[in-house]
Amino acid sequence: MKKTLTAVLLSLTLAAPVMAKDIAGVKYPDTATVAGKELKLNGVGLRKKAIFKVYTLGLYVENPTQDATALLNADEVKRVRMFMKRDLKKDQITEAIENGFKKSAGANMPKLQARLDAFKAAIPAEVKEGQELNLTYVPGKGTTVQVTGGQSIDVEGKDFADALFSVWLGKDPVDGGLKDAILGKDD
Repeated sequence: MKKTLTAVLLSLTLAAPVMAKDIAGVKYPDTATVAGKELKLNGVGLRKKAIFKVYTLGLYVENPTQDATALLNADEVKRVRMFMKRDLKKDQITEAIENGFKKSAGANMPKLQARLDAFKAAIPAEVKEGQELNLTYVPGKGTTVQVTGGQSIDVEGKDFADALFSVWLGKDPVDGGLKDAILGKDD
């Protein structure tokens, strides 16, 4: 009886989704509702550059997994929620994302350039500490880019979303430790 109870409790623990997390003072709830879908928190991480905390990032997906390729290939709703830990100028944000985007887009870059330019145009001149940047992919609609207090735009295509999410989840991510964290591999 004791072995059975232990086995049941262990299986429930292993199957449980990531619960709400707090990282660098930012709370990430365990779920988010987007386009009528309940997304689950896959993982959270902190992006640092040198000694500076740049932003925290939470990855919300329909089906949590530690497999980055599966997350990128899934044509499902997903969201990256970035919380700024310092003031950043537009070029600091767009340059970092564009570099990662170009690495992951490869030969598709010419086809994606105009959409990347539209994405970059949606980023305000400065994103202040405490503001959020949400990047949300919805199949059939595209990726919505939304900054707290700023404009919101939609960028069409799963190919764009794949290249964008690859900035953090791809083979050559902006930060390997951050990738592991949002995949839930650092728990």
